[in-house]
Amino acid sequence: MTTQRHTISVLVNNQPGVLQRVSGLFGRRGFNIESITVGASEEQGLSRMIIVTTGDDNMLEQVSKQLYKLVDVIKVIDLSSNPMVAREVALIKISAEPSLRPEVLGIVETFRASVVDIGPNSLIVQAVGDTDKIDAIVELLKPYGIRELSRTGVTAMIRGSVR
Repeated sequence: MTTQRHTISVLVNNQPGVLQRVSGLFGRRGFNIESITVGASEEQGLSRMIIVTTGDDNMLEQVSKQLYKLVDVIKVIDLSSNPMVAREVALIKISAEPSLRPEVLGIVETFRASVVDIGPNSLIVQAVGDTDKIDAIVELLKPYGIRELSRTGVTAMIRGSVR
């Protein structure tokens, strides 16, 4: 079996400690979480976790079974087995003397990103897109000096029909 990236949606009761129990399950089994985002869902009292991990199909099946054993887990869906929309947000603070700003703005424009703050010697760029897009803009901005980088992690949904 081949190792691949999986994006999993986990619907949980919004209770203290649920995030810790879910992430602990991954850790105890030696599975790495590349990204995890948690927020309110469409149903009051329930939160949705979007977890990105790497492994084979057997690993995914084991994780899914183990998640369902947790009291507060309502539903587990492998989003990556369907056509999906996945996005993350990055805020990137870079050193940018006024003379270099036109170059930086060219990169920002190419990636359909935006400048959300301008300081005397810095800019904060906001980029939204899939992980590869965020990785690419970060690489292109590195030569200017990234002072700080904050990424949200992936959030995702299956395309099309309502589930």
